[in-house]
Amino acid sequence: MTFALLQQAAAGSAPGWTQFVFIGGMALMFYFLLIRPQSKARKEQEARLAKLKAGDEVVLSSGLYATIDRVEDKDLYVKLGNTVVKARRTAVATLASEAEPKQN
Repeated sequence: MTFALLQQAAAGSAPGWTQFVFIGGMALMFYFLLIRPQSKARKEQEARLAKLKAGDEVVLSSGLYATIDRVEDKDLYVKLGNTVVKARRTAVATLASEAEPKQN
């Protein structure tokens, strides 16, 4: 009688390895949907910041439009109107030409 109960219990459950396949699939989805696109965007931003030079118009993370006056190692001197302000490179959100909406 106990053998019949064990057969009924085993018939309704999936093999143990299927749980590992499911978890592995979830990890792959997590990587391709979240981690990979974020690291790609970070690399693009780092490359964009490395190419900054004097005279470029940029949008700072605060939303201010500024012109780069001078470039140093980790800092930029940006011109806001008639005032020159020191800012970190990481404060640059994007180039002003990329921030403008496309005209059709």
